[in-house]
Amino acid sequence: MDKRFSVFERIARSASQFGYVESDIGEAEHPFDTRNIHPLLPLVVRELFDDGYYAQATFEAFKFVDKEVARIARHHESGFKLMMAVFSEDSPILNLTPCITTSEKDEQKGFRFLFAGSVLAIRNPRGHEYGVHDSPDECLDHLGVASILLRRLESAGFKLSAA
Repeated sequence: MDKRFSVFERIARSASQFGYVESDIGEAEHPFDTRNIHPLLPLVVRELFDDGYYAQATFEAFKFVDKEVARIARHHESGFKLMMAVFSEDSPILNLTPCITTSEKDEQKGFRFLFAGSVLAIRNPRGHEYGVHDSPDECLDHLGVASILLRRLESAGFKLSAA
């Protein structure tokens, strides 16, 4: 069997698991809608997902998170260094909380590690290694994490750019 055909068949078969789900009113819903994926993620994320390129969709989503944090903070770093610098609980560039009480400082620190950890554990393997394959479920889970981070920025009063 032609290798290209088998790759296509694998993608098509796995994508069919996550076809559109029928809503309560009989309309088809995209998995992004049922999983509440953030609507400001770039369109390319959804296109890659729909085409079965799950690892690439994840990578693009986290590049967007990284670029948004850098843009909002007006900071030149990226990745782990960026997140550790801008979300410091002692002298944050981006305040997600007022950072006055111990609880607020803990929350700021926790999100600092969520942002930094997500670029290390989720984005970096897809950006620095080849042959990373994710299932549709893994991709949707990753996009859920990206959505949480983006929504936290919004709830702290930061305006996200439309990609």
